[in-house]
Amino acid sequence: MSIHESINPSTGEVIGTYASAGRAEAEAAIATARSTFDTTDWSRKPSLRSRALHELADRLSGNVPAIARMMAQENGKLLAQTTWEVATAVEWLRYSAASALLQIAGRAAEPTPGSYFHSTPEAAGVAGIIAPWNSPIVLLARALGPAIGAGCTTVVKMPGQTALTNALFADVVAATTALPAGVVTILTEAGNEVAPLLVASPDVDVLHYTGSTHVGRAIAAAAAPTLKRVSLELGGKTPMIVFDDADLDVVVPTLVQSSILMNGEFCCTGSRVLAQRGIADELRTRLAAALEAVKVGPALDPASQMGPLIDKAGVARVDRIVEEATAYAGVIVRGGPVTDPELAGGAFYRPTLLEVDEVDVPVVQQEVFGPVQTFEVFDDEPDAIRRANATEFGLAVSVFTGDDLRARRVGRELRFGGVWTNTWGTMSEHFEQGGMKQSGYGLLCGPAAISEFQNLKTYARMALSPQ
Repeated sequence: MSIHESINPSTGEVIGTYASAGRAEAEAAIATARSTFDTTDWSRKPSLRSRALHELADRLSGNVPAIARMMAQENGKLLAQTTWEVATAVEWLRYSAASALLQIAGRAAEPTPGSYFHSTPEAAGVAGIIAPWNSPIVLLARALGPAIGAGCTTVVKMPGQTALTNALFADVVAATTALPAGVVTILTEAGNEVAPLLVASPDVDVLHYTGSTHVGRAIAAAAAPTLKRVSLELGGKTPMIVFDDADLDVVVPTLVQSSILMNGEFCCTGSRVLAQRGIADELRTRLAAALEAVKVGPALDPASQMGPLIDKAGVARVDRIVEEATAYAGVIVRGGPVTDPELAGGAFYRPTLLEVDEVDVPVVQQEVFGPVQTFEVFDDEPDAIRRANATEFGLAVSVFTGDDLRARRVGRELRFGGVWTNTWGTMSEHFEQGGMKQSGYGLLCGPAAISEFQNLKTYARMALSPQ
């Protein structure tokens, strides 16, 4: 275990220190989770699990302001966004509390005379959960809720970038009296020892990871020797398809928000604007003006429309990607690092808009993870579909049109796990979230989520012959 500093990306100042877990802490956490699962009746008490999740949600609800404020200071998202995140996590935990009671039964049938079958879902065992720094609370709750609901014990690896936020959440977990000791262990890690151990350990039965496609591939490979079940929500490159009949008064502010929400550090950032030729010129002009007018500032400043990136290394990385792209892309809005004296200490980056003709270029094919959009022009539905599908990612897509039949027709051809029509970023705990292609596999939220943490056991018996 080592001591590290937590940095406020709005100012560059140290706001606290934290202990980073290492291999020893991870081994102890896994052993505790294994023992708790194997030696207690936690996995066989759905009413207890539901009660624990409700209590956890209640306690988290009472701590929304404090956790949201700390998260805004640590990862740079605006306070309104972090408040929404923690409040949403409360609702997602409540959904899992209901699932713990409602999704405990399998099926029963007599397929042939005298043969009786029934199936029963059972907890998979120990669940490892690796949470990301951009939305550490809600994306943890999205996996932790169904894992607890299913009856698993859990070991959670949380990111060092939000260590103080993690600690506040861990306090909420520790105060939840209905959660038995050993069911949830939270570790914060700045290095790279805890996560690989969760992936490789034969005592971890199921694993969920939210993060980059590059790391997701490595996790899938490292988990293969144990054949543990893995669910992955990975990178995205969300196309925002705008047809000629779309309402630009709705489209333009939505496109701006899709670029700057969470400072562009979001797997569903609307990073590709696809405009039909008939409205392309007007949309280009209006979008450029709106992006140039975005007020960048500290996460806790109510006047800010976009906060800082996670750190100055992130600013340098994003700017390098943009600068390299100018060799083949037209610059509509250059954006870039903020040099204003009052913001110089922070990791601020103004939104960028680049126009490209071809789809086989790096800025279209690679996830930037920053407030950078590309602008592409298409001619008709087949051209829009071809362009939208022409990357390895398949997490989410938006379609803007006044024609509902067109939206449905185009949506069927798009290889993405989520399709939004005349909106972007709309999610519900009642419906599943997951990606296609290199954006991962597995589903969280909705009725399918709890199944990611369960095994299905089938029983069969034959009727005894009459004497």
